[in-house]
Amino acid sequence: MPLRLVQVNFKAWDDSALGRFWAEAFGWGLSSEGPSVTNVEPTGFVYPDPAGIGIDVVSVPDPESVKYRAHLDLATTSAAQQAELVARLTDLGATPADVGQGDVPWTVLADPEGNVFCVLEPREIYRDTGPIAAVVVHCANPPALARFWGEAMDWTVHEVTDDFARLRSAKGVGPYLEFIRAQGPEAVWNRMHLDLAPYPDDDQAAEVARLQTLGATFADVGQGDVVWNVLADPEGNQFCVLTAR
Repeated sequence: MPLRLVQVNFKAWDDSALGRFWAEAFGWGLSSEGPSVTNVEPTGFVYPDPAGIGIDVVSVPDPESVKYRAHLDLATTSAAQQAELVARLTDLGATPADVGQGDVPWTVLADPEGNVFCVLEPREIYRDTGPIAAVVVHCANPPALARFWGEAMDWTVHEVTDDFARLRSAKGVGPYLEFIRAQGPEAVWNRMHLDLAPYPDDDQAAEVARLQTLGATFADVGQGDVVWNVLADPEGNQFCVLTAR
């Protein structure tokens, strides 16, 4: 059975500080499953809930500063809310970021650890996603990655063109996963990745093997002996397959 998306995972120098930023940005709660890990989840979140994908912030000794292939797009419902959200995020420690976007209706910011994200202008398609409109991945071949992720997860492909692809939970709730064509995505370790998990009655090893037949490969990011598997999709974007839950 396809995997389900559990959370977005950020690497950080200070997991608690970055966790507080995102919790205050969204009005979400904070918890911790162990040392050097901060969990950011919607209030009243009961796992698993495709409408409430959480954020895990994990401290690592030396997270690299790189050009990221993945980022978050945040949703707004009006121009006034967009302006208010940008102002509030700036007060929390976000800073303006120039990624060559030019004159666009959305605002590009970086969180306190430099992770770039966008505060979108109001768009009808994102009115029911919650605060995270989409996880966006820049890639060389959006149709090919849409096929891989559409088979990897229990998500539905909603739109595919040569330059863009969009997926969402089969239940029609929560944020989207989007792939945008970019020139020459860099082969680097990402500070943000997706964590997937098998359903309770499914086997982690079998799911990992299935992903390999789809084009995934094992990735070594220095994880050592852990209970999860670190893989990379066909374009090298790392993700983790957790134990069944």
